[in-house]
Amino acid sequence: MSRQQAIDLATAYFDQGSFQATLARRVAMPTESQEPGKLEILTAYLTDELIPILKSLDFECRLIPNPVEGGAPFLIAQRHEHGSAFTVLSYGHGDVVRGYAPQWHAGLEPWKLNIQGDRWYGRGTADNKGQHSINLAALEQVITARQGKLGYDVKLMIEMGEEMGSPGLREMCEQHGELLAADLFLASDGPRVSAARPTLFLGSRGAFNFELRIALRDGAHHSGNWGGLLRNPGIRLANALASMCDEKGKILVPKLLPNALPENVKNALKSIEVGGGPNDPEIDLDWAEPGLTPAERVFGWNTFETLAFKTGNPDAPVNAIPGHAVAYCQLRYVVGSDNEHFVEHIRAHLDAHGYTDIEVIASRGEAAEATRLDPDNAWVRMAAASIKRSVGKEVDILPNLGGTLPNDAFSKILGLPTVWVPHSYAACSQHAPNEHMLGSVARESLQLMAGLWWDLGDEGARIAKTTQP
Repeated sequence: MSRQQAIDLATAYFDQGSFQATLARRVAMPTESQEPGKLEILTAYLTDELIPILKSLDFECRLIPNPVEGGAPFLIAQRHEHGSAFTVLSYGHGDVVRGYAPQWHAGLEPWKLNIQGDRWYGRGTADNKGQHSINLAALEQVITARQGKLGYDVKLMIEMGEEMGSPGLREMCEQHGELLAADLFLASDGPRVSAARPTLFLGSRGAFNFELRIALRDGAHHSGNWGGLLRNPGIRLANALASMCDEKGKILVPKLLPNALPENVKNALKSIEVGGGPNDPEIDLDWAEPGLTPAERVFGWNTFETLAFKTGNPDAPVNAIPGHAVAYCQLRYVVGSDNEHFVEHIRAHLDAHGYTDIEVIASRGEAAEATRLDPDNAWVRMAAASIKRSVGKEVDILPNLGGTLPNDAFSKILGLPTVWVPHSYAACSQHAPNEHMLGSVARESLQLMAGLWWDLGDEGARIAKTTQP
């Protein structure tokens, strides 16, 4: 069979309803990792749903216990061919966020695939069951078209805790580095820049969440009796925030910024247009770092956000000066930032501005670090050319996603060049009620992934010989 026949098989898989049936079955499994007592269904997604299909494609499958107590296991599957010249590691996650069933539109529910026009509703359609289902289905068609001989080995990791911050993932990669050794990491998650055009992204921004807390006294005191005599923690904290980030969102603490915006990153972002979709919010063109384009601000620079702010009793205010205030903050940061010392830099800034009464607390939990593959990497060029050849469209190439994924586990711990091919779009409501994927994007993604899996068999050995992470 030919490359085009492999793409035709992937198209037929969608048109004949096979992809719909597969996705409906997977959506029906309520794999909410954030809910307690879900270990059995999380494990069943691996053992009952994925492993039988993978075994039929000649994968050897094993479950790796989570190094974190109570965490769901990891599925590691490997398909080996005698004499293969290189190995591709792929990834997905089968867990989803909470269903929030009462909040879905009338006639929709999280655990039932519901197709309305181009929108395929259901929890996990976009994040991430639909995406790894596309990749596996496309791979299956290429295996068929190549009569069982890809020309390379494929390894697959599926985790069931990504929506909880991927507990145990990094430890597992450190402990099983040899088992996961590969030449290329190729996976799918996150959104395209726009639904109409394919996207590659090569890493992700990091996320550093922290709290600013001020406790001036126990309890509140009547504002008529004590106003003008007692420091107000809300005012203190608001001014501290204003010293860190100005009224237009520009970060005022130089050590919280990256050291530069590399020229090849600027060049890669020149053709990227952010927003403009039917459900996208209107962009504030004068917000955040001046002199940068919207694409550079969200993909190439650091941003400071105040996620929540509380002082007193917001739901029932009283005439009293509160004793406490707290701000929940976040830095989204790129490669080249001194993220290991963010707390120290914030502390030094607050002290220098007289806010010694404000405490800085880094939020607990695993946080992915910023990562970025060179946009000129040969794997990237090959993937972009393959996708254009398959679907006839130019490809948006992002040096890193604006959001955060556990890409550091693969790029830093395993040392792999990482290429992500997202099959969703920004307005998919992935962590909200009414999550959906677009049928048109899913169909196109099956085609472009079939072409990419095929082209790896033709070109991957050459690239693997000359490419370093």
